[in-house]
Amino acid sequence: MKLLFVADPLATFKTHKDSTFAMMREAARRGHELLACEPAQLHWRQGGRVSARLLRLTLTGRSGYGVDDWYTAEALGETALADVDAVVMRKDPPFDSEYFYATHLLGRAEAEGARVFNSPRALRDHPEKLAILEFPEFIAPTLVTRSADDVRAFHAEQRDIILKPLDGMGGMGIFRVRDDGLNLGAILESLNRDGAETIMVQRYLPEIADGDKRILVIDGQPVPFCLARIPQGGEVRGNLAAGGKGVARPISARDREIAEAIGPVLAARGLLLVGLDVIGTCLTEINVTSPTCFQEITDQTGHDVAAQFITALEAACASR
Repeated sequence: MKLLFVADPLATFKTHKDSTFAMMREAARRGHELLACEPAQLHWRQGGRVSARLLRLTLTGRSGYGVDDWYTAEALGETALADVDAVVMRKDPPFDSEYFYATHLLGRAEAEGARVFNSPRALRDHPEKLAILEFPEFIAPTLVTRSADDVRAFHAEQRDIILKPLDGMGGMGIFRVRDDGLNLGAILESLNRDGAETIMVQRYLPEIADGDKRILVIDGQPVPFCLARIPQGGEVRGNLAAGGKGVARPISARDREIAEAIGPVLAARGLLLVGLDVIGTCLTEINVTSPTCFQEITDQTGHDVAAQFITALEAACASR
């Protein structure tokens, strides 16, 4: 198949841990043709189809920390996305206006016959913080509001809370306020901006000390191992981008219960790959834009996550 990866600039890939690179490597091993472009290169013109000037990639076999010559590229002419076998949307967050516009172009390409994973409509319909609201039975006490008074009342009830912006990533902008309420006013000024911005507030889960677990779900089925991202050095955040330590471990019975309840629902909406974040027994986020942790899980357990994903991608293309 011809597989097009819509992703960040190739020069930014950290091949020792990049999940998109792991997908590419497995796809190439199976003989698929690798194509790439950035979202900024997508375009549509009246009378034509959604297209991009693509690169055809050949992997050099080199990868690892600091390696930048992991591919060679041949520039192709303008190509309609409907003329490749699958489009894999792997642009990293933030989900900003340009990401939003890219999903609309990809949606137009779908209407023209392209097969896009994850579904552009599903990407728009499942913001990664708010998507958990559909599954309240699995989440901790949670508040979504613009009201500072509501936040203060929630803190008075729960006593120990986490506040986060709805558009954050990698642990950015996450604050903890303990029972004493220290700095709650200043944090609200920063995040809520006098009621101008909606925020999420959740009860603090002390199980974070054992890790914020990333559970990957591929075509509705959980990967049997998760990556527990464990806070380091007094941090409240386990995100790898915030210095968390990644430890792979088998998923628990509760992890599997959550994944098997949510996974098929999301898969039916066109979400081939989902990353569920679970702290203790509670679901905290549903990641759909560009879920990661493939290589960390594979390196530590031997379970080939990229192979599982490419097999699911092949099956999804064959069924359409």
